[in-house]
Amino acid sequence: MLGGVRRAPWLVGMGMQVLDAAVPRLRRVAMRNLELALPESAEGERRAIVDGTFRSLGRVFATLARFPDIDKSNVGRLIRYDGFEHFERAKRAGRGVLFATAHVGNWEFSAFAHALMAEPMSVVVRPLDNPALDEMAVRYRTLSGNTVIGRGKDFLRPLVEALHANRAVGVLVDQNVTADRGIFVDFFGRKACVDSGFARLAHRTGAAVIPGYALWSEGEGKYILRFEPVVEMTGDTPADTQAIHGRLEAAIRRDPGQWLWIHRRWKTRPPGEASLY
Repeated sequence: MLGGVRRAPWLVGMGMQVLDAAVPRLRRVAMRNLELALPESAEGERRAIVDGTFRSLGRVFATLARFPDIDKSNVGRLIRYDGFEHFERAKRAGRGVLFATAHVGNWEFSAFAHALMAEPMSVVVRPLDNPALDEMAVRYRTLSGNTVIGRGKDFLRPLVEALHANRAVGVLVDQNVTADRGIFVDFFGRKACVDSGFARLAHRTGAAVIPGYALWSEGEGKYILRFEPVVEMTGDTPADTQAIHGRLEAAIRRDPGQWLWIHRRWKTRPPGEASLY
């Protein structure tokens, strides 16, 4: 029988406490990120946000473990849409949809649930270093009908084919990249190096760019999969990339405890600038 995400909070909390204690550098990175991004916040507030990050990550793993039991008949008990009309409008345009998503809320469940509630999509992921774990991750991610596109030498071809077929493709856009792969945009008042290929692809294909996140609602005891209005692409890659990350920053600021602050987001620096870590 399908269990709710918060029916075993003690187990999720215990697992995240173990992770927090076993890998203390994760909390140190998160606290440093918050010093950089939210300098006006007090230390106690930052600690509370980091606690929220670990709780949010725990919900991700708890939901992932239940994927084999989730289907069309019960997915609505765990998640609902907000802003689905933006997706419907983009689909009618017929040029595909690029979901600009991030490690906020439950990025795994958002794609999984969308396949059950609307239609299957493709997700772009970096293959895990451990082949056995990667095989298991792919199996779970495709249980609801989705297709996994692994980042690699030829990953653009199936991605473009999916868009040309008017399918949706989800891409995590919030990770640090090296200077040779990205451009710098303003993100929480700091320069962050991001992959500009997403904006270039969107402009080239004409696909609609929709920011989308599955955010946990404590009051409802379920996730809300929010689709925001389309981010219009102009062909100016730096400006378009900035616009996408401006939307992401706004989403994180609304609920900072649901973003993965444990990632060294500002690791790559502009030439001549010292490390922030």
